[in-house]
This record gives sequence, structure tokens and C-alpha cells, in this order.
Amino acid sequence: MKHDCHYHPGAPATWHCRECQAYYCSRCMPDADTRRHRALCPKCNKAMQYLGAATETTPFWNRIGAFFRYPFHSDPLIVIAICTLVPLAAPASLAGLLIWVLLALALFKYTYAVINHTAEGHLKPPPVSVAFTGSGFSIVILQFLVFIVIGGLAGAAALLGGPLLLMLTLAFAILALPASIMILAMERSVGAAVNPMKLTALISRIGSPYFLLYGYLILLTLASGMAQDFALNHFPFWLSQPLSGFLNSTFTLILFNMLGYLLFQYQEELGFTADIQDPTEEAVVHQRDRSSRFDADIDMNLKDGNYDRVQAMLNDALKKDPEDPLRIGQLYRLLAARNNATELYRYHPRVLSWLADSNDGEGIASALEMLEHVEPGFRPDEPELAVRCARCLYNSGHYKPTLRLLQDFHKRFPDSEELAPAYLLVAQALANGMNQWEKATAFLTFIQKRCSDHPLHEQVPVFLEQAQKRELIKGPKATFPVPD
Repeated sequence: MKHDCHYHPGAPATWHCRECQAYYCSRCMPDADTRRHRALCPKCNKAMQYLGAATETTPFWNRIGAFFRYPFHSDPLIVIAICTLVPLAAPASLAGLLIWVLLALALFKYTYAVINHTAEGHLKPPPVSVAFTGSGFSIVILQFLVFIVIGGLAGAAALLGGPLLLMLTLAFAILALPASIMILAMERSVGAAVNPMKLTALISRIGSPYFLLYGYLILLTLASGMAQDFALNHFPFWLSQPLSGFLNSTFTLILFNMLGYLLFQYQEELGFTADIQDPTEEAVVHQRDRSSRFDADIDMNLKDGNYDRVQAMLNDALKKDPEDPLRIGQLYRLLAARNNATELYRYHPRVLSWLADSNDGEGIASALEMLEHVEPGFRPDEPELAVRCARCLYNSGHYKPTLRLLQDFHKRFPDSEELAPAYLLVAQALANGMNQWEKATAFLTFIQKRCSDHPLHEQVPVFLEQAQKRELIKGPKATFPVPD
């Protein structure tokens, strides 16, 4: 049975804590070691059960195209080519027959390796060497024994129960053949592959998708037979024989790849776990670092309603790195959601600076409104920060808050280099935003008299002319250094 993540409904769970009875997806467990199937529960810190990557895997019925492309990777193509073309060049003798048998065994061995390889989470085919080296040829003998046992059981059914029991036995054997192949590939046991209880259990655990797969296999078999028949009837013998062998091998690999993928997809129901082992688009590699773990803990605590816990975590994080923009932003959003003006006042220089860096005039207006409850008439103590915030407010259309923020700026910071930019913003807010041209002119005149050493001074006459004509007072002209 598939489970959704407790914190991300709709996201399949990949970890289960038996102690807490909680299910977690990969987003909740960025620090988990999926290779070794190790992870500690974020709540009780105890080892958890890995549910396998199949919970995040695309269902097999959505990967039909990938199954048909599977035999055309380089490794299976080489295996098919060797097993199809070499027998054509073999002599018509006992030695040639022996070569044909050995290559047929190698191809059969490779197809069964495909099931195991895919069931373990490898979406790419096994290497060529699997077909021709090492052990594993016994699987061919085991499969023949399975067919012999099935034939014996069908004969016994005919003797004991007559035609009716024979038909029922054959019907079950045909229906359970894919399940028998999967069990034989995984367990390497003839007894398990013909055990009706095991076969029924596997089919019932997979459920209706097994019958959907069965339909696909029937279509594949029919398509393979029709393609081979067409080749044999419409091409000369020297071409039709290798083409027929190629088609037969190709469709067999598609079929066995589908069986292996079905095992992988339903691994939890079948009692084993596996990961996607190949670097594909379906495999998402999560960085196991402290930052990701911290973000996941914040997310889970927020969804559990542990807001004090989250605030304490962010406070601790900012003690270690006071200028971390990610944590400052998270803290601001939490404090704004909780309407915690007192704590916001404590962090206001960093929060306002972060909002200004983000050019978030709406956020600055909201933060200033909250800070008014703690300190009526609040204004930042740093002239540069005040001007940066005022510029964001002005650009967002908050003209009155811009004026309040820069009120009496020349008295509070008489020697600041930000005096000219501050009062230019005041003039723009008055003129452009509030149509108070006379007051805007007064502030521009103040800049002309008091800030003669500032680079803005030479542009003030242009601003005054704009104000006199009731035109928009534009910002200072941009200057760019020109290389010699």
C-alpha cells in the first residue's frame, strides 16, 4: 500500500517511522542516506524504514515509450547482433549447432538479467558481459524445468479431473506465466515459480496493474508474431531469418524489461526495497547538508503549528550567521504572520535591509506599520538604510510613508552624504505623487544651497525647471565610465 507524506499530501512517502507512525517524503528527509537505507526520524531521532524509490517512480503504463527504446541501447543491441548474426556464419555441422545453442543460452540469460537489473532500480540495460561471462546460465535450465513441471501438472489435472480441470489448470498457468517468470528471476527456485500460492499472492499484491501488464504482453506477443511472419513471407531467406531473430529478441527484451519494472514499481508490496541507480531525469539527487535539513525541520514545524519552536530555531541560526539573507527572510515572514512587532523591532535593521535588497516596498510599508506600535514615529537610525527604504517605498507608490521616513533628515543626519538623495526623493514624492510642486521646489532649493559638494548638485537646475513646468521630476542621470 502506497502512503502519502504526512507533511506534503500528494507526495509519495519514502520513509516510515514505526515509533511515531509518521511517513516522510524525500523533501522532508534531505539528509537521508538512500544508498544505505539509513535515516533518523526528525521527531524521535530513531532509525526509520526505507520504503524504496518506487513510491516516486513513474507508473509502468506511462513509460511504454521507454520500454520500446530499451532494446536499442548499445549493450542490448550488441547482444542481439551477436546472437542473431553469428549463427548465420556458423558452419552447418555439429559445431555450428553447438554455437547456436550457446548463443541462445546467452541471450536467454541476458533477458533474465534484465529483469533483475531493472527490479534493482537500474533503468539502463545491463552490460554486454552479463550475457557471455560469469554464472547465471542455470536460469535457462530452471525455466525449462518450470515448463516441464507445468506440463506435468496439466497432465495430472487431465487424469484426475478430466477436460474441465485441465482447462482451468492451463488457464491459470497462462495467466500466472508472467508472475512465474518474475518469481523465477528473483528467487531462482522452480518450486517457488510453480507454487500456486506464491503466484496468487504476487498477482494479488500487484492488483489490477498486473492484468493491465498482461494485456500489454499479449499485444507484444501478437505484434512480435505478426512482424516475424511478415519478414518471413515478404523478404528473401537470407534477410528474413536474421530480421525475424532480431524482432523476436527485441520484443523479448521489451517484455522482460516491463516485468522487471513492475517488480521495481511494486517493491513495497512485494517486500523488498530498491533505488533508482542510474542518473536519469526521474532520479532526483538531494543534497545532504545541514541547510537542507534545517529548512525541512522548519517546514515540518510550521505545518505542526510549532511557531515558537521555529522562531527559536531562526534566532539560533542568526546568532551563528547574523547576515544570512535566507534566515532573515524566513524570520520576517514568520514575525509578520504572527504580528510580533516586538521581535521585529529587535531585528529591524537586518529585516529592513533585506527588504530593501529585495526592492520590496510593500513589505517595508507593512514592517514600518508594525514598528509604529512599538515606537511611535519610528525611523531607522542609519541614514543609508533610511534612504534605501524610502526609495523602495517611493517606487511602490507609498508617498506618505516616504515622507514620514525622511522627515527632518537634515536635523537627524546633518553631515550625511545621503542628504541630497533623501531630499530629492522627498521632492519627487511631493511633486510626482502628491502634486505639491511648491514644497517640492523648496526641497530642491535646499539641496542647491546645502549640498554643493554632492554629485547631484549640478542636476538640481534641471529638476527645478521640471518642477516649474509641472513636469515629472525624474531621477538623476546615470553615468557610465568610458574606457580610454
